[in-house]
Amino acid sequence: MLRSSSCSRAFALALIFVALSAAEAFAHCFVGPRFFPATLATDDPCVADEMSLPTVAWSKTGDMPPATEWDISAELSKRITEDLGISIGDTWSQIHQPGGFTQAGFGNLETTLQYQLLKDGPHELALLLGLIVDWGGTGAVNSGLADRWSTLTPTFYFGKGFGDLPDSFGWIRAFAVTGQIGYQIPTRNFDFDSGSFIPQVLVYGASIQYSMPYLKSEIHDYQLPDFINHLIPIVEMQMSTPVTNNFGNSGLTTGTINPGVIWVGSYFQVGAEAVIPVNQASGTGVGFLGQLHLYLDDMFPTTIGRPLLGGSSAPPQQLKF
Repeated sequence: MLRSSSCSRAFALALIFVALSAAEAFAHCFVGPRFFPATLATDDPCVADEMSLPTVAWSKTGDMPPATEWDISAELSKRITEDLGISIGDTWSQIHQPGGFTQAGFGNLETTLQYQLLKDGPHELALLLGLIVDWGGTGAVNSGLADRWSTLTPTFYFGKGFGDLPDSFGWIRAFAVTGQIGYQIPTRNFDFDSGSFIPQVLVYGASIQYSMPYLKSEIHDYQLPDFINHLIPIVEMQMSTPVTNNFGNSGLTTGTINPGVIWVGSYFQVGAEAVIPVNQASGTGVGFLGQLHLYLDDMFPTTIGRPLLGGSSAPPQQLKF
């Protein structure tokens, strides 16, 4: 049954990708001269035509003794108009418990509808509003890796570059921050299988990043090696805190802090981060997160890299290295 579900899911994703080939780029997340890369643990503040394939994570759970967990995910994002976009993604997980017991399967299918509220180029400010839906019962419910109920998460995203600071700030202007905050609302209040309440949860995250491409093109060219000029060092944080309907459950905040680096090219980026739990409930030891991210707007500017409706015929904006 799991194999049939996996094949159906892969076929559905393939159909979506093929259907988009009939579509209409204005590149990924540019706000003025500022480029916000696709971050690994959170999300960037722009609608875009892009694909993460794959994102791979390894970690140890907070159980005693800890289990080993692998997560492999894929996500496809597509602009409907210049300001409205949708994404679809899923994650396959394998959790190996001490003693040889292993759980494996897909989580629930996740879709996100996003609307670009603002792109202010002179101030390098981007604001985005989204609705994330985890569709209950679409994953491996019987393996304990997916919920029977759906979850709705209205989410606000932002990004701010510091390039509008006075020139006297020099290299500091290459810094930028992004963040998101959402409120997770399950479609059920009580899980009759486990006999526990299902909490509503505040989920939030942020990143601080330093753009070497921005330093070279907009501030000063220090004649650094070309590889260095493609790097964006980054530290991410992702957290969750139960807020209401949490009777009998832990109210502890959980999350991770992820230092890492992203290498950006003309058509794709590669990122890697360490995953450091903030407490015992969040995990054990240091994990790993890696991602290959494709810029569909640059790879296919006349087909799947353009909005479905009302797209600009202008060539995509690209990074300067």
